[in-house]
Amino acid sequence: MSNVLTVKISPYLDSGDPSAPVKNVVELTGASGPAQVIAYVERELPPGGVPAYLSARRSGTRSFVLWADEHRRERVATLVTRSATGGVATFQVLGAGGEHLGMFKREKALRGRGLRTRWTVTPAGGPEVVGFKGRILWWCLWWLLLPLQVMILLFTIFDSVAGNEGGVARGPRRIRWRAGGRMPLEFRTRGDKLHLHAPEVDWRLGAALIVLLRTFGANPWDTRKK
Repeated sequence: MSNVLTVKISPYLDSGDPSAPVKNVVELTGASGPAQVIAYVERELPPGGVPAYLSARRSGTRSFVLWADEHRRERVATLVTRSATGGVATFQVLGAGGEHLGMFKREKALRGRGLRTRWTVTPAGGPEVVGFKGRILWWCLWWLLLPLQVMILLFTIFDSVAGNEGGVARGPRRIRWRAGGRMPLEFRTRGDKLHLHAPEVDWRLGAALIVLLRTFGANPWDTRKK
């Protein structure tokens, strides 16, 4: 059975107090028992604070810390952005002592090297694995049905029935990372879970990856103004 990583985001807004406990967590579920909290997550803000962070993230920049406890006594890992331009962003994951754990590269659909968003994961000392957001078949179906979805959306907006507003279905999001005939990583959209299929995958790298993926979803956790 694979280990499974999930991000749990607190519904409560941050108080803005830097000494307040960290509320967002990463949980790991394995074959041996129930889910356990393995890291506490928060943004690492630049000198300009939240406004500067939100401004930089528009280009794809991200930065966050994984703490060992809610009171920030020890770092587990840190993610920093090495470059972000033209729809292509490169991120580095560092360990508690600043050691290199791995790299992530996100190439946005139609801006990088294909029709789908491409994610490359390169562990320290290991081969890179590549995954694409969604399957080609499901993307074709989604695009074919998009005009119908838009018509339904417009109809529900203007039919004057309160609470009947619809929405356009989200595009395919499942990602499977493959290399050498193996699939060490898999992001499943049901529950937004990252499955670590290969035992050699560093859980710290996996935790950083699932947290990063959740910043690019429909409800990103790192856009709060406090």
